[in-house]
This record gives sequence, C-alpha cells and structure tokens, in this order.
Amino acid sequence: MAGNSIGQIFRVTTFGESHGVALGCIVDGVPPGLWLCENDLQIDLNRRRPGMSPYTSSRRESDQIRILSGIFEGKTTGSSIGLLIENKDARPQDYQSIKDLFRPGHADYTYQKKYGIRDYRGGGRASARETAMRVAAGAIAKKYLFEHFSIEIQGYLSQIGTICCEFKEKECIEANPFLCPDPHKVEEIAELICALKERGDSIGAKITIMAKNLPVGLGEPVFDRLDADLAHALMSINAVKGLEVGEGFSFVNKLGSESRDEMTSSGFSTNYSGGILGGISSGQPLLVHLALKPTSSIAIPAKTINQQGETVEMTTSGRHDPCVGIRAVPIAESMLAIVLMDHLLRHRAQCGHF
Repeated sequence: MAGNSIGQIFRVTTFGESHGVALGCIVDGVPPGLWLCENDLQIDLNRRRPGMSPYTSSRRESDQIRILSGIFEGKTTGSSIGLLIENKDARPQDYQSIKDLFRPGHADYTYQKKYGIRDYRGGGRASARETAMRVAAGAIAKKYLFEHFSIEIQGYLSQIGTICCEFKEKECIEANPFLCPDPHKVEEIAELICALKERGDSIGAKITIMAKNLPVGLGEPVFDRLDADLAHALMSINAVKGLEVGEGFSFVNKLGSESRDEMTSSGFSTNYSGGILGGISSGQPLLVHLALKPTSSIAIPAKTINQQGETVEMTTSGRHDPCVGIRAVPIAESMLAIVLMDHLLRHRAQCGHF
C-alpha cells in the first residue's frame, strides 16, 4: 500500500490499524538538539483521544506514547524518531456481525474492491484512529516551530450543524469539551450532541486552524504551493470534504476591488487571502477552514450491499463520535504543523536562513 508518508525533508510515515496491536510512526528530518520528551507529545494526544467526555466515542484508550529512538540525553539526535502507541481497548468482536457488509459512507467498499482484502475491524487502516500518530508527529513540529520561530498554531470548532461559534475567547477553547471559542455556545452544543446520541444520529462540523508569526517565503509558486500542500495534508484527514484558505468560497460573491489585500508602508490592510499569496506565505496569519461530514457509523438503519452484491439493511453498533469535528481539531493542527515544518526546512535548504 502506497501513500503512508507525507513531507520531503520533515517526513512522517505511519503504520497500524484501528483494532490491531499498535499504531506507530517514523519521523525523519527532525533537526538535532531539540529538547523532547514523551510528555511533549502526550499533551496533544490527550486532546484527541477518545473517552475524554460523554460527547465523544466511549472507546477508552490512554493513547500513551512511547519514544523508541532518535532521542539521547533528552535531545533529538537528528536520526529517525520512532513512536508507538499500543491499542488497549480494541474490540474486534463488535464488527464480527457486519464483516461481510459494506458500511455506507465508509471506505469498506472501495478498500475491498481495490485490494481484494480488508481489515473489517473498525475500518482497519482506513480508521480515524490512525490519526493519533499524526498528532504525535505534529507535536514535534509544533514544539520546534514555536521554540525556534515563535510560530503559534491554534484550532477550534467554528461551526457544528447550524450553530456558529465566533472566535471570542482563546482561553475558552481548552476549557470545554468541544474546543469552542464562544462560551455562550457551549451549552447549546452540549444539548445538540445529547439529542443526536439519543436519536442515534450524527452531525457535520467546520473547524478553523490559525498559524501566527509565520515568516514570509514558505512554499513554492508552482506545484508545491503552500496552500496546495496544506490541501493535500488536511484533506487526508478522515471525513474532511472541503477546505478553504482565507475567504475561500466567499470570494465567489466578491468583487476584485473589494477582495484584494492592499498594501501600505504599514503593511497589509486586510487578509482575505489567508496569509498565502501565489502559493507562498506572506507573513500574515495563516487561516484555514475545514468542513467535515457527519459520522457515517450511526444506529439509524440504512441500505447497503454485502460481499455477494445483495441489497441488505444494516445498523452500525459500537463506539462512535456523534460529531467527528470535535476531536479533529488537534489532528488538523498537527497536519498544519507538519506541512509548515517541512516547508520551513525546505526553504532553509534552498534559500538559507530567514
């Protein structure tokens, strides 16, 4: 199977299945001399892991990270960093009854047709559980970007269903289980999630990721544009079906005269383009929005087919998120960090220091 790696210089390769023995990854290209310990990675993993609140999947995984290589006396050595998370609460028996069915909205059908074999236990390699390793690798990138370039990355839930969450209080984001920046919307979201769980249904979401203090110059102007690589990375996250940089689709209704980021001797007047011009970072805050589809594994019956091509009706039991957007925030932050880290090292290799 191809496509398990991302990045050119800062390169992340993941492995493992949802209900297999463990998840792991290899991170290449980490500069030597970075102080790094397992707790640095565990902080973001705890934000992503299931079972942290009654509003997410009830799967009880500690997601305890182990660093296997690449660290000596507390610092990175420049060699490959090996990371591992053991699965502690796998329940493959939950999927035994549907092993011959293709769950609607999942990769079951396409995976089977492509490879002729699939791990039916929670989607196997196609499960969102794979993203735990992306978060661990992204935490390394986030630490380096902040300590060496003061680059800060922050994500939050900006919409769930019809509930829009404005960025009002940064401190509020980590103070509620939805990573919502508007304290006045938290109770409304909780009521929505509880109602969905009672009905056995799910809802879509929009999340927003910001990066501040980026230098000018990250990205290449043709195929390796910064926004193109961000789209590649962020669209690889399970359930992501749409991406906007800056104003994104809002540009459709705007005139050129009102959507240009004018410049003065004091700098840019606006940031409609989301911090990227011609595929290269402009030094303004980077702003990206992601749309995630509703969880397809729900208790409401749906039509599908089995391995023999016969039409059947099925429901999906097990432990699933009523809104995948909630736990996707740290995943998106990590993928953004991985891309920025890779482009920063690529810029340094070609153009020298900033």
